[in-house]
Amino acid sequence: MVERAKRLLRDSPVFDGHNDYPWQVRELAKGDLGLLDLSQPQESIHTDFARLDRGGVGAQFWSVYVPATLQGETAVTATLEQIDIVHRMLARYPDRLQLALTASDVERIQKAGKVASLIGMEGGHSIDSSLGALRMMYRLGARYMTLTHGLNTPWADSSTDTPVHGGLTPFGEDVIREMNRLGMLVDLSHVSPDTMLDAIRVSEAPVIFSHSSARALTNVPRNVPDAVLALMPDNDGVVMVTFVPGFVSQEVADYNAQENIERARLAAVENSTAETVASGVDSWRTANPAPRATIIQVADHIDHIRKMAGIDHVGLGGDFDGITQVVLGLEDVSTYPDLLAELLRRGYSDEDVRKIAGKNILRVLKRAEQVARR
Repeated sequence: MVERAKRLLRDSPVFDGHNDYPWQVRELAKGDLGLLDLSQPQESIHTDFARLDRGGVGAQFWSVYVPATLQGETAVTATLEQIDIVHRMLARYPDRLQLALTASDVERIQKAGKVASLIGMEGGHSIDSSLGALRMMYRLGARYMTLTHGLNTPWADSSTDTPVHGGLTPFGEDVIREMNRLGMLVDLSHVSPDTMLDAIRVSEAPVIFSHSSARALTNVPRNVPDAVLALMPDNDGVVMVTFVPGFVSQEVADYNAQENIERARLAAVENSTAETVASGVDSWRTANPAPRATIIQVADHIDHIRKMAGIDHVGLGGDFDGITQVVLGLEDVSTYPDLLAELLRRGYSDEDVRKIAGKNILRVLKRAEQVARR
């Protein structure tokens, strides 16, 4: 089945929704691409060209993530610096990567044997509530924006913050309309269910979830509720299933929650320090071995989203290099064929696999461009 999956990917390569390699360049290499050279094996991260080739990756949204704790002009500057890293990547590896601004660019670049490289902004804090900043980010190559990250913006509620807006504010709706006008995809990973519903109501173009899974299987705020999955056929959007262990396995999610409780307990102990808390958490982990998420569970999420939304509304958003733990069987960007082989074993057709691998997100990108032209 793996060889069959690889053959399918030669014609319909993986188009992944989210890779955080640019953040690793910022954090691990202090902006020096030479220290994380993709042309060489990179054991400290999940991505390099050899593994992208083995994984059948033909298009990638490179995330220009900056933490939500950065606000205002600082967030805008940091996002520009991350976009600069992507452009420097493209300049450094012109034989392997090429900037894609449209769906036709993606198809042309893939046929040339390169990885079509798109830019995704991860969090509305990156524009500092400025439509002018949004427009300029688009001109620099950004083709999706996640409306929030871990914290609310002044105009949208996050899934992991206390709701204050009840979804989108009127300005938040203006952001959606401007993204539609530009042809920038509206990404609903990280947003609250109310924000999801508001964005789907307002957006004339299909929405995406660049790296989220099914809440019915793993009950965490970052996953997509069934009620929202059921709206995908009418919206024509796509949910790009992620490989974050805590979003894939309820056992891992529960373990992570228990670890956070223990960390808070240790921090509340009189005279505790960062060192004593870290040591205590290490001891707790030793006494409580962590469960592991598996490739089978990721396939289960794909099954569920197909059941609730339909085969035309499923994609892949690995979140490689944005995660500190990996799913067993999905350890790096070389492993997409293994997941697709599992789907083939479950009775998915060749065309089903092509859609999940990349055809669905390519269709959504084309639709967004059509809405922008209209």
